[in-house]
Amino acid sequence: MITPAVLQVAATPTTPALALRPWSLEDAAPLVEAFRDAGLRRWTSHTAENEAEGTQWVRSQQQSWTAGDRFSFAVLEAQPGGLCGQLLAGVVLKGVAAGEPAAEVGYWTAAHARGKGVASRAVEALTGWAFDTFAAGGLERLELLHQVDNRASCRVAQKSRYDFHRMLPAAPPSFPQAGHLHVRRISP
Repeated sequence: MITPAVLQVAATPTTPALALRPWSLEDAAPLVEAFRDAGLRRWTSHTAENEAEGTQWVRSQQQSWTAGDRFSFAVLEAQPGGLCGQLLAGVVLKGVAAGEPAAEVGYWTAAHARGKGVASRAVEALTGWAFDTFAAGGLERLELLHQVDNRASCRVAQKSRYDFHRMLPAAPPSFPQAGHLHVRRISP
């Protein structure tokens, strides 16, 4: 079992420090609020309409940590003294399995946090943690997928040093349009 981790990302001159931690039940209401954004709903296949659904979603993320196959983090604005502020985004490492060379990274950003470098910084932190944690088990590369018309996600991939690998055909219903596959390999 992988011990739940808290990842810290330092502030920059223009962006706040970030704390990435496993989801907790206190995140259910802010999660529902984030998912009310039509822009976010356009790009994600999972939403929570109310606090009960938000709680259910958080519990499923917690169960995935226990199962060891999906590691989802809430991305929050870090506050002094180790406290966490407002929910900004979510990042996830999925498809992790011993002996498998690849896993997938996913992410989303709340409307109020877009355009501030939150997603790329969170993806970078998740990437480092993934390679540090799972390379000994065979993890060699991470894959990042997005729909071809999601230009913001393409910029996040590029800023996070994920190279464009190839075009992907549409795979409805979860991937209704063609997409990009970006890859980042572990550094030797």
